[in-house]
Amino acid sequence: MTKLLIRLFIKNHDKINDTKVRAKYGVLSGIVGIIVNLILCSVKIFAGLISGSLSIMADGINNLSDAGSSIVTMVGFKLATLPPDEEHPFGHERIEYISGMIVAFIIIIIGLSLLKSSIEKIIEPTLVETNIYVYIILGLSMLFKLWQGIFNKKIGKKINSTAILATSQDSLNDVISTFVVLVGIIFTALTDYNIDGILGVLVSVFILKSGLDLVKETTKPLIGDAPTKEEINEISNKILSYEGILGIHDLVFHSYGPNKKFITVHTEVDSTVDVMISHDMIDNIERDFKHELNIDLVIHMDPVNIKDEKTNFYKGIVLEIVNNYDPCFSIHDFRIVSGPTHTNILFDLVIPVKYKLKPYQVKQEIKELISQYDDKLIAVIQVDQLYDRNN
Repeated sequence: MTKLLIRLFIKNHDKINDTKVRAKYGVLSGIVGIIVNLILCSVKIFAGLISGSLSIMADGINNLSDAGSSIVTMVGFKLATLPPDEEHPFGHERIEYISGMIVAFIIIIIGLSLLKSSIEKIIEPTLVETNIYVYIILGLSMLFKLWQGIFNKKIGKKINSTAILATSQDSLNDVISTFVVLVGIIFTALTDYNIDGILGVLVSVFILKSGLDLVKETTKPLIGDAPTKEEINEISNKILSYEGILGIHDLVFHSYGPNKKFITVHTEVDSTVDVMISHDMIDNIERDFKHELNIDLVIHMDPVNIKDEKTNFYKGIVLEIVNNYDPCFSIHDFRIVSGPTHTNILFDLVIPVKYKLKPYQVKQEIKELISQYDDKLIAVIQVDQLYDRNN
């Protein structure tokens, strides 16, 4: 069904890096969400009225908020396609995240309102009447929401949209909350003990959790989410695959939207190679990244002398010391300055951002280890921290 809807309503559906195609995915998800949720809202409120169940009506109002959320998501995807202007030179793609945050606050407000009503019903319970139609409505509702959750999950993964993936999770949470309501109604019918208000509280908690989770997911890319280990490996391996690149470091990842990514990186090249040849290679790498991955890559070229025996000798010593200290560390920009009485060793040390020791402690301990090896070696260390989600 998902593939059929995509083929019917999205032209050039495979071009997911195209902002306009991406927006069509968002609009399709929104339209499906509006239709499904309005239907479910209507039948659940009807079922709640005829049964007197606040938890069913709460579940129906939650569907109404979901329909409103779908409208916000649609508008967000459309606004995200606006071209760059003087005030927003990198475009408007982050509006998608803002729309997701608006949806999150709508969900939280609805959840708080329903929580208040449910607590009032616990204090003053009312009679709940059930019939076969209520069971059928709630059963079909779970099937509809399960399908919608799977539908949005497939779309969200296809275009890598946190907003749509969050909407998918919200739909799956609705399946759980409706199931809780159904269990409560059956329990009340069998025992004559009214737990409708208690279940209304549980449904409200599910709604609030969904909203808070969505706030978290949409806030991360707005603040500046770290790239994943997989993203770093993909970028690093591609750059290192070019003949003439000896190493990379200081990779910085910026995102101004799902399809608006900027990367800066330092690459090491052989200093004995003609600078124009190395520069031409760098231009080709940047061009390939833009054409193949739609990433704006800016490379800073660091020439290194790989044929200096003394430099290579001391670099080997330092590498062994650093690896023995912690194998997850790495070094770059290694160079030496020799004098009559001592030799300065200068390099950048890369450590994880959440390392157990403070950077100045690590630096001091490694300097002491180098000095213990040879007291004529003076280490000048610049600490860099590696930023990704796994550190």
